Amino acid sequence: MRQWKQAMLAGAVLVAAGAAHAETRLTYKSAKTGTSYYQMAVELAEGVRSATDGQIGMTVEESQGSVQNVMEVRARGGDYVFTAPPSLVAAAQGATGPFEGKGNPNFDEIRALFPIPSLTMHFVMGGSEGPTDLSALEGQRILLGKGSFGASEGQKYLDLFGLTDKVTIADAELSNAGDALTNGQIDGFVTAGSFPAPNVIEAAAGEGVRILSLTDEQVAQTGQARVVIPADVYPGQAGDIVTTGLPVVAFASTAMDDETAYQLTRAFWTQRDAMAANAPWWDGVSTDQVSELGALHPGAARYYEEAGVAVGE
Repeated sequence: MRQWKQAMLAGAVLVAAGAAHAETRLTYKSAKTGTSYYQMAVELAEGVRSATDGQIGMTVEESQGSVQNVMEVRARGGDYVFTAPPSLVAAAQGATGPFEGKGNPNFDEIRALFPIPSLTMHFVMGGSEGPTDLSALEGQRILLGKGSFGASEGQKYLDLFGLTDKVTIADAELSNAGDALTNGQIDGFVTAGSFPAPNVIEAAAGEGVRILSLTDEQVAQTGQARVVIPADVYPGQAGDIVTTGLPVVAFASTAMDDETAYQLTRAFWTQRDAMAANAPWWDGVSTDQVSELGALHPGAARYYEEAGVAVGE
């Protein structure tokens, strides 16, 4: 009897060890805590664990931004997944922009897995009445924030459309935009994020807001992708809003084995609808975007081929 119990115990240990060995642990690096992209990371980690019956677990790491995410490819291994705009990966591979003088062979090994919600530009004005084009910015106190894509892109648009000398730039933190708008410290703010953006919802819950639309000609002048925020995404928003966005993608490197990349990509698309049911920003992601991802990880490419999804060259 004692030998039988010892054998059973040994077997249980082996099974437990095998189960532990079977789990693949990944690190997912996206954005600062408290942002919509960090929340997406948590949702994605939960979705992947559910889709793979716990066989793939992702630890979400806080990030200071996409440049840091790309930079860390130099020292990370096959368990590293991160988010960034494809244009930033291209800059790293060409050692240009923030990567000038910082080139690294590992940058050439970066490969795309799947798209996540785009960084969408929001030009938000207080009050539900009034013009809904960029002319509404004239003569107003506008908060751009500092050091973010939304801030730099917002300033670019003010310059591009001759509005720089027609607005007053408020000196405040973007995290306080909702309160500042409600208190009358500012007339509007510019922010970039997935929609629905929490800070825009917060602002809309007060006195109401208008989110300004760009014309197709203005969109073309910006050089960014055209994005439509559908009607009723925000309180009081009766019609579609035309704006711009910067694609954001989940990347890994060729250090990740093909099977893991395949299972991770499959898990994402398997859970996409369920995630969208709980968080509407996932509605902005579709397989139509896959053809624009650039160089795919071989494991991801295998999934898209099996699923009949069109991919780029």
